[in-house]
Amino acid sequence: MVGIYGMGGSGKTTLACAVYNCIADQFDSFCFLGDIRENSLKCGLVQLQKMLLFELTGKNDIKFCSLNKAIPIIESRLRGKKVLLILDDVDSLEQLKALAGDICCMFMVLKESEVEELSRAEVLELFRWDAFKTNEMDRSYEDISKRAVLYSNGLPLAVEIIVSDLYGKTILEWKSALDTYEKIPYENIQEILRVSYHGLKEFVKEIFLDIACFFKGYRLSDILNILCSGRDFDPDYAIQVLVDKSLIKIDDRHVRLHDMIEDMGREIVRLESPAKPGERSRLWFYKDILNVFKENKGSDKTEIIMLHLVKDKEVQWDGNALKKMENLKILVIEKARFSIGPNHLPKSLRVLKWRDYPESSLPVHFDPKKLVILDLSMSCITFNNQVIIVPDMSGAQNLKKLHLDSFKNLVEVHDSVGFLGKLEDLNLNRCTSLRVLPHGINLPSLKTMSFRNCASLKSFPEILGKMENTTYLGLSDTGISELPFSIGLLEGLATLTIDRCKELLELPSSIFMLPKLETLEAYSCKDLARIKKCKGQVHETMYSGAKSVVDFNFCHLSDEFLATLLPCLHYVRNLSLDYIIITILPSCINECHSLKELTFNNCMELREIRGLPPNIKHISAINCTSLTSQSKDTLLNQVSYL
Repeated sequence: MVGIYGMGGSGKTTLACAVYNCIADQFDSFCFLGDIRENSLKCGLVQLQKMLLFELTGKNDIKFCSLNKAIPIIESRLRGKKVLLILDDVDSLEQLKALAGDICCMFMVLKESEVEELSRAEVLELFRWDAFKTNEMDRSYEDISKRAVLYSNGLPLAVEIIVSDLYGKTILEWKSALDTYEKIPYENIQEILRVSYHGLKEFVKEIFLDIACFFKGYRLSDILNILCSGRDFDPDYAIQVLVDKSLIKIDDRHVRLHDMIEDMGREIVRLESPAKPGERSRLWFYKDILNVFKENKGSDKTEIIMLHLVKDKEVQWDGNALKKMENLKILVIEKARFSIGPNHLPKSLRVLKWRDYPESSLPVHFDPKKLVILDLSMSCITFNNQVIIVPDMSGAQNLKKLHLDSFKNLVEVHDSVGFLGKLEDLNLNRCTSLRVLPHGINLPSLKTMSFRNCASLKSFPEILGKMENTTYLGLSDTGISELPFSIGLLEGLATLTIDRCKELLELPSSIFMLPKLETLEAYSCKDLARIKKCKGQVHETMYSGAKSVVDFNFCHLSDEFLATLLPCLHYVRNLSLDYIIITILPSCINECHSLKELTFNNCMELREIRGLPPNIKHISAINCTSLTSQSKDTLLNQVSYL
């Protein structure tokens, strides 16, 4: 069984016909049954079964009235014969079983090997033969022909239809036609391409139109994130259907689709309301969006708006355009500066991503109950030096992602954020004025929490309950001076970064008992002086769960700190201590049984090495100029690489 699949108009049927004509005389019986999908809808599969038997046997006296009765008759009549059968445009397993039964291994079925797009040179050659009946052409038509080929984008069907429309016309008529195609897709091509679309279930159509209008070239993970949140159902199945139907491709974890497929999807949406963009389900073209916003022509038909301005300019509006959009689910504003913020946001909103949000807070009467993603990153507007606070979010119990990265004037996060039960991502990186976090947090669904480069942040909240899903905590380049013992309740934590926390004086011992910790990065914490034990804690219980990397490079660690730290690193495989200020590598490093790689380069005050890990494989001690001869001998005797 050989199959061919690909997007509509890519030449599948033409290729199958060519193969059929070349090899049909090698078989006892042969049949090319075309337009299976369309004919099964028009006349039913039983009629197709009768047509198949007549073509293969030459007899039309066979009577049956149901699919199941026909299948054994087809099998018995064809068994023992060498048969060539091509089924054109099969789109369901039911059609295949009805026409091929259990002996489909004998047949050629159009749905397995993908047809590759023609190269630019191949398309141009095809165009010349169709348009001029030769591979040569009048030089005056060369540029306009290349433009027509560019529009076809490698699709043989498009070449055929364009040529049939332009054949015999002047260059000026060609130019006028192509100008029209580029504004409004050519109807004949669109009708062919829409065949696959019309066969989709309604919810799959919705996802296709979303992708065609907004997400060409996006990472698949970003599409899933936005659509799952905005549509309130998992789009994975729908996306796989679109891949199977050759309407989209997944390439290097990005979603691709042919330009004409994109045009087809957008044209379907445009035709919802050709003259009134505000009454379409989706708005993506910036001129349409600006017109709707400035003229307040929004409606409850619109579900998704994504605005990306080509040029940086300020959008003048009165802030009322969103008031009528009562079914708006996804609003994404990027690369656009607005004169003022919205006076209204619909309560239907599930995804709100607005870069450079132009106000200090969301509208007073906005109900965030359905909000799943809130991303106001890069908002750095100054409002007469007023304090900007993340407001009471207790009404946003469905919120999963809160991203306020680079919100320069943000000072405080309301305590309610610490109790959002569905929150998965809390990112406030580069909020340089942020000083106050919730006093306590209990976020059982939280996966990542990041406050990197929040230089004004001095303290971290208490953890009020077990948080087993949090895998990443980023605190690099903050002004934090201490961490609470309750950080030990982050039982799922895999990565903790506290790099360049220059005011951090001590670490709680509970960090070294986190059961799933893989990586601890404490690079350049220059004032780090001690490990603080919990009251009543005994030394033997302080085994770190860290299994991968612990980095204390450029930390001014004392001999006392190191002597306390090393016994905690029982499971660590890679330990970096470059540029630290110690004089002795203590014997307790023998307790680091899993340690394979140890670096302490440029520790210029290090004089004495009293022990080495028992299973060490690699040590680097470059430029440790104060080492005693005995310590150097210890290194040379116990390891093969220095």
